[in-house]
Amino acid sequence: MNLSRPTIFFIAGLILFTSADATAQKEGGEVDVVGKIVDAGSGDVLEFATVSFYTADSSLVSGVVTDLQGQFKIELAPGSYYSLVQFVSYEDKYFSGITLSEGQKRMNLGTIAVEADSETLQEVVVEAERGQMEMSFDKRIFNVSKDPSNVGRTATQLLDNVPSVTVDTDGNVALRGSQNVRILIDGKPSGLVGISGSNGLQSLQGSLIESIEVVTNPSVRYQAEGSAGIINIVLKKDDRNGVNGSFELNAGYPANYGASANVNFRREKINYFVNYGANYRESPGGGSSFQRYTLPDTSFITRRTEDRTRGGWAHNLRAGADFFVTPKDIITVSGVVRYEDGENVNNLIYEDFNSNDVLQNRTGRVNTEQENELNSEVTLNYERSFDDKDRKLTAYAQFRDNNESEDADIEQRLLDGEDPEMIMLRQRSLNDETERNLLVQSDYVHPFSKDGKFEAGFRSTFRQISTNYLVEEQDSIGTWNNLVNFTNDFRYTENVHAVYGLIANRHGKVSYQAGLRAELSDIQTLLLQTDETNNRLYANLFPSIHANYHLNETHSWQVSYSRRISRPRFRELNPFSSFSDARNIRTGNPNLNPEFTNSYEIGYLVNGKTSTIYAGVYNRRTSDVSQRVNYVDADGVTFSQPLNLAFENAFGVESNISKDWFDWWTSSLNFNFYRRIIEGDFNGESLNADTYTWSGRVNSRVTLWKKVNYQVNAFYRAPQNTPQGERLAYYAIDMGLNRDILNGNGTINLSVRDILNSRKWRGITQGETFYQESEFQWRSRQFMVSFVYRLNQKKRGGGREEREDFEGGEGDF
Repeated sequence: MNLSRPTIFFIAGLILFTSADATAQKEGGEVDVVGKIVDAGSGDVLEFATVSFYTADSSLVSGVVTDLQGQFKIELAPGSYYSLVQFVSYEDKYFSGITLSEGQKRMNLGTIAVEADSETLQEVVVEAERGQMEMSFDKRIFNVSKDPSNVGRTATQLLDNVPSVTVDTDGNVALRGSQNVRILIDGKPSGLVGISGSNGLQSLQGSLIESIEVVTNPSVRYQAEGSAGIINIVLKKDDRNGVNGSFELNAGYPANYGASANVNFRREKINYFVNYGANYRESPGGGSSFQRYTLPDTSFITRRTEDRTRGGWAHNLRAGADFFVTPKDIITVSGVVRYEDGENVNNLIYEDFNSNDVLQNRTGRVNTEQENELNSEVTLNYERSFDDKDRKLTAYAQFRDNNESEDADIEQRLLDGEDPEMIMLRQRSLNDETERNLLVQSDYVHPFSKDGKFEAGFRSTFRQISTNYLVEEQDSIGTWNNLVNFTNDFRYTENVHAVYGLIANRHGKVSYQAGLRAELSDIQTLLLQTDETNNRLYANLFPSIHANYHLNETHSWQVSYSRRISRPRFRELNPFSSFSDARNIRTGNPNLNPEFTNSYEIGYLVNGKTSTIYAGVYNRRTSDVSQRVNYVDADGVTFSQPLNLAFENAFGVESNISKDWFDWWTSSLNFNFYRRIIEGDFNGESLNADTYTWSGRVNSRVTLWKKVNYQVNAFYRAPQNTPQGERLAYYAIDMGLNRDILNGNGTINLSVRDILNSRKWRGITQGETFYQESEFQWRSRQFMVSFVYRLNQKKRGGGREEREDFEGGEGDF
């Protein structure tokens, strides 16, 4: 049997943990001690309960976990002991008088009944009562794991259901209309995102995700990258005593099959955690376009249709351990492996017409691509707490190694020729990319009064990316020749060093935080074919201010300002990145400059027991704004390249409402209306755009017969003008249904994504020599069914009882 590398790592990790425990149990044991743990009320057996044995001086000797029948067996040396039984949501059970004598072979402790802990149970229920949307001082939290319509989805699809967030046909993520958004995993960069970002998110299973945090105006404690803000994806993790976790199986149509496991094992001073997900999918999509060209010496029309399937296997493994060295010192070691083995097939048909709309020829182009990606990551985190409440020191180091390969074979035929099966043209492309990242960071928080604190920290990142892009064409005698205009070997080096300081306090009804961040950027690009280099060295200051005026416990005004930077992404600098469509080529621009944004926001927040309401206005002013611009060469080939335009001014009104109408009905509404003004020009052509547009999203969740949850999500995005045309309206409806079984330990989910099959990007692009109408669908309508089993966990639900504790965290003073 052939096993993938992540699967082998996962199995090896489980064997390592299991063998370590087994070794500890057998050392010096001569007497078999057995017993059974049950619920005192129902008599049900309790699997995976922890049974620990201590000597009279309270020294821990060893421990064991009960099996699926609630039974345990452990070997102990002769002597006197007392025992402690622990299980999630149950009272600790002590019993003493265990005396093992020399020569004794076995002691049966019998059936041990433990009582449910009413206080603990109440705490678990309270934790489960968090709503789908929560608001804090500087961010919004969307608990996506609660939404049954998200079952079997990828991280990309989950993001596309988050208010104010959009995902385009290439998987690029935008926040409030801007793609300059920083995506983090558990508050830090991660190999799970991948080299380009979009590819990694498309293969990261949504079942591994607990919540998504949206920060539209980040403070200086965050890196300054991302002018539109930050999206933080929080993965599932638990640190309760004993063994707990969740397991999921899903299947869908079109082909979408997966399994995932999230397991935690807490013993004394160590907490192990393992997250593993494997998924196979085939995602059909495609689109069409109408293109009219009016070149100086000719005019013609092209109708283009595309049929594509992207799919294959994706594996995500995250494992590690928290070591509680002392009550105040915690060391966390973790690793991530993400492996993707995909096959992508792209079938293009071109129909070329003359200026009188008479068909001249039909051409078919098939691109078959093998895509392999292996990303690994190792992190080390140290956290030190002090006697002073909220005083904390953290240090963090991370190394990431990412490798991606795209190997494509291209065949082109003349479909209306004498022999439509004859291959007229053979081409192939190979894109090898590698990325190395080293991150070192430390932060210190020092409270100086009841509500005041000072923060400071530093951060250094060292990043190197190389890409070797080769395009070849076969001649009539079978020799492969290099197409030098599309071949390049590109190197990218980015080193960024930062320090920051922040002060926060509260005086009466006013709470605030203000800080300053300084960053030094050292960026170098090298195009080996031409020996072209582009070196950038610049230092910048990034202030931020956040203030709250608390009218009372539930009503407050929020004001914020931040300055941000958006450095060009690697793919935006890389001269060439794709050759699947030889008539529509996307290129990068090595001379692209960073964007700088000043962002302002003022809002009114109501945090009630049954509702959350936020309404605010915002303004985002960006210099050297980057925008993709299309142009056509003399052969009628369309190129798309990012360019720095002069200026962008975006301002709007946004509101978020989340309401628990009854115990059985909750809903949320998001509305965003904004105006976007862009100024710029290219080759004498004006690229100014002034647009008014809006988007809205509604979510409704109903509990039927106290057992079945039914949820509907619907959104609409109005048309929007762009510098070279218009993006047309975009809308979709998703639906989910789930029911708990097995006494609440299991859940069956059914869902339909894009019920109307309307999730299609449509737009108009035009210039002085061309006009284009296009439509594209990334994935067609999907049906999913899944089963989730929770081990020693309670299901997380909705509500707001814990809101005050939640807001007592970072940023609320």
